[in-house]
Amino acid sequence: MESLWSATASLPVFPRLEADKRTDVLIIGGGMAGLLCAYLLEQAGVSYLLVEAGEIGAGVTGNTTGKITAQHGLEYTRLLKEFPVELVRQHWQAQTQAVEDLSRLCRKIPCDFQEKDAFVFARDNLEALEKEALAMAKVGAAPELVSDLPLPFVAQGLKIPHQGQFHPLKFLEGIARGLHIYEHTRVLELSGNTAVTDRGDIRGEKIIVATHFPFLNRRGAYFLKMYQQRSYVLALEGAAQVEGMYIEAEPGGLSFRNYGNLLLLGGGGHRTGKAGGGWEYLRQKVQRYYPAARECYHWAAQDCMTLDGMAYVGPYSRGTRNLYVATGFHKWGMTGSMAAATLLRDMVLEKENPYARVFAPDRPMLRPQLGVNAWEATRSLLTFRTPRCPHLGCSLVWNPQEHAWECPCHGSRFSQSGKVLDNPANKNMKKK
Repeated sequence: MESLWSATASLPVFPRLEADKRTDVLIIGGGMAGLLCAYLLEQAGVSYLLVEAGEIGAGVTGNTTGKITAQHGLEYTRLLKEFPVELVRQHWQAQTQAVEDLSRLCRKIPCDFQEKDAFVFARDNLEALEKEALAMAKVGAAPELVSDLPLPFVAQGLKIPHQGQFHPLKFLEGIARGLHIYEHTRVLELSGNTAVTDRGDIRGEKIIVATHFPFLNRRGAYFLKMYQQRSYVLALEGAAQVEGMYIEAEPGGLSFRNYGNLLLLGGGGHRTGKAGGGWEYLRQKVQRYYPAARECYHWAAQDCMTLDGMAYVGPYSRGTRNLYVATGFHKWGMTGSMAAATLLRDMVLEKENPYARVFAPDRPMLRPQLGVNAWEATRSLLTFRTPRCPHLGCSLVWNPQEHAWECPCHGSRFSQSGKVLDNPANKNMKKK
């Protein structure tokens, strides 16, 4: 399984760490968030090192749909039920600023960037679209309700103009060259300000954890306040040109966008470790809507989901100094990474940032999702089944579509042979 992006990019190669190092800022994780942190610190003249357990861009970033947008689904209706209007307005402003900043960077880099309109659409639940339009108006957005969408069924949508799409790995290729990066260097643990790796020790005066799902369990309670979700993509030749970027309002609904002559059809999502539609669900939709199309690529993405729908960016926990985190972007991975990198750069430089309060990781945890996460963890821990996840001991389940072992508690994934594919686990599975 190789994504369209992995098949059509040529990322630079970086050395392994071979000796102990010291730096002002250590960044752990070589995906979009980590590399943007490194890029912005490089621009600011700050001494830093970035370490990646595998190869840069080979994880979640290489499996996205490559959309740059501040709107995904009926998010603002939901956020206004959780937070005051002013805080949700700041969230919208942070995402909108990230769209502008990332789009500006993309125009300097050969990454197939195109400005596009984004749409959240519905086939039946038009009342939900109207509620979302009212919610977005409260936070300063001005979506337009439109019909006659170029989709293979009748639907209406909310249009958000001046968003964008790109090739995420070509973008990483452009910003990574010249950065101070070590690949194939896995951080095993932190001891104070020192990262213990499998290749040597790195002392960083400040440390940023950008590993998708945080791997330090003793701080921050991320194992309780996050879970992960799978989503699936097919790249189709001979299907339609849909012009914009579309996502369905219903949970697990379809998404559409073009890349060149290919249509990227997404959907079939589910909580990691649970049953879901997967690629077969999407292939059924292809047979129905695009029977003459040919499947060229298929891949899956993994998203970190928080208790309340907003990312955790800032101090790792209330009791830590000079240790920061960027995680929980939901479906806002590209803009979330840009917003996080900007905020963390300012924190490293000890500059004020207006969005620090919005993304504060120590905000209250008492949300309904906390109970769901706790139940899933308890049930899995008490299930008599092998193998078990080396992260916190949850019982793993087999995903027959992807031929992988998955943890329903925290979303770690392993190959059939036991090799770790997705964190928070940072070592291979032991099979009995």
